[in-house]
Amino acid sequence: MQNRPISRNRQGMNQEAAESLAIGALSFLAADPDRLGRFLSLSGLTPETLRAAAAEPGFLGAVLDHLCSDESLLLAFSANGDHDAEAVMEAHARLAPPPQES
Repeated sequence: MQNRPISRNRQGMNQEAAESLAIGALSFLAADPDRLGRFLSLSGLTPETLRAAAAEPGFLGAVLDHLCSDESLLLAFSANGDHDAEAVMEAHARLAPPPQES
Protein backbone atom coordinates (compact mmCIF):
# COMPACT_ATOMS: atom_id res chain seq x y z
CA MET A 1 0.00 0.00 0.00
CA GLN A 2 1.48 3.36 -1.03
CA ASN A 3 1.42 6.31 1.33
CA ARG A 4 -0.03 9.52 -0.04
CA PRO A 5 2.22 12.58 0.12
CA ILE A 6 1.73 14.64 3.27
CA SER A 7 0.84 17.67 1.18
CA ARG A 8 -2.32 16.06 -0.15
CA ASN A 9 -5.64 15.19 1.35
CA ARG A 10 -8.91 13.96 -0.10
CA GLN A 11 -9.55 17.38 -1.63
CA GLY A 12 -6.07 17.52 -3.18
CA MET A 13 -3.17 19.72 -2.24
CA ASN A 14 -3.56 21.62 1.02
CA GLN A 15 -3.05 25.38 1.35
CA GLU A 16 0.31 25.14 3.10
CA ALA A 17 1.75 22.82 0.46
CA ALA A 18 0.44 25.04 -2.34
CA GLU A 19 1.98 28.13 -0.73
CA SER A 20 5.29 26.33 -0.23
CA LEU A 21 5.37 25.30 -3.87
CA ALA A 22 4.56 28.89 -4.96
CA ILE A 23 7.37 30.26 -2.79
CA GLY A 24 9.67 27.77 -4.51
CA ALA A 25 8.42 29.05 -7.86
CA LEU A 26 9.17 32.63 -6.83
CA SER A 27 12.67 31.58 -5.78
CA PHE A 28 13.09 29.86 -9.13
CA LEU A 29 12.10 33.05 -10.95
CA ALA A 30 14.34 35.21 -8.75
CA ALA A 31 17.36 32.96 -9.37
CA ASP A 32 17.55 34.08 -13.00
CA PRO A 33 17.55 37.80 -13.92
CA ASP A 34 15.79 37.17 -17.25
CA ARG A 35 13.00 35.10 -15.68
CA LEU A 36 12.55 37.60 -12.86
CA GLY A 37 12.63 40.54 -15.26
CA ARG A 38 9.91 39.01 -17.40
CA PHE A 39 7.75 38.31 -14.33
CA LEU A 40 8.19 41.87 -13.09
CA SER A 41 7.47 43.31 -16.52
CA LEU A 42 4.30 41.29 -17.04
CA SER A 43 3.04 41.85 -13.51
CA GLY A 44 3.77 45.58 -13.48
CA LEU A 45 5.96 45.21 -10.41
CA THR A 46 9.42 46.61 -9.84
CA PRO A 47 12.19 45.24 -7.65
CA GLU A 48 11.23 47.94 -5.15
CA THR A 49 7.54 46.95 -5.02
CA LEU A 50 8.05 43.19 -5.10
CA ARG A 51 8.41 42.76 -1.33
CA ALA A 52 5.21 44.69 -0.58
CA ALA A 53 3.33 42.82 -3.29
CA ALA A 54 4.48 39.50 -1.86
CA ALA A 55 2.58 40.28 1.34
CA GLU A 56 -0.69 40.75 -0.54
CA PRO A 57 -3.34 38.04 -0.74
CA GLY A 58 -3.31 36.45 -4.14
CA PHE A 59 0.35 37.16 -4.86
CA LEU A 60 1.43 33.52 -4.68
CA GLY A 61 -1.45 32.58 -6.95
CA ALA A 62 -0.23 35.22 -9.41
CA VAL A 63 3.27 33.73 -9.31
CA LEU A 64 1.86 30.32 -10.23
CA ASP A 65 -0.41 31.90 -12.83
CA HIS A 66 2.68 33.35 -14.48
CA LEU A 67 4.48 30.03 -14.31
CA CYS A 68 1.54 28.05 -15.66
CA SER A 69 0.96 30.47 -18.54
CA ASP A 70 4.33 29.58 -20.07
CA GLU A 71 4.72 25.87 -20.74
CA SER A 72 8.50 26.01 -21.20
CA LEU A 73 8.87 27.91 -17.91
CA LEU A 74 6.59 25.44 -16.14
CA LEU A 75 8.58 22.49 -17.47
CA ALA A 76 11.88 24.15 -16.49
CA PHE A 77 10.61 24.76 -12.96
CA SER A 78 9.31 21.20 -12.74
CA ALA A 79 12.62 19.74 -13.89
CA ASN A 80 14.72 22.10 -11.77
CA GLY A 81 12.92 21.36 -8.52
CA ASP A 82 11.83 17.83 -9.30
CA HIS A 83 8.21 19.00 -9.11
CA ASP A 84 5.46 17.33 -11.04
CA ALA A 85 3.86 19.84 -13.44
CA GLU A 86 0.47 18.48 -12.39
CA ALA A 87 1.22 19.40 -8.77
CA VAL A 88 2.10 22.93 -9.89
CA MET A 89 -1.22 23.17 -11.69
CA GLU A 90 -3.01 21.85 -8.62
CA ALA A 91 -1.28 24.42 -6.40
CA HIS A 92 -2.25 27.12 -8.90
CA ALA A 93 -5.90 26.02 -8.73
CA ARG A 94 -5.72 26.11 -4.92
CA LEU A 95 -4.16 29.59 -4.72
CA ALA A 96 -5.83 31.23 -7.71
CA PRO A 97 -9.22 29.60 -8.13
CA PRO A 98 -11.24 30.70 -11.14
CA PRO A 99 -13.68 33.54 -10.50
CA GLN A 100 -17.16 32.42 -9.56
CA GLU A 101 -19.93 33.23 -11.94
CA SER A 102 -22.68 35.38 -10.51
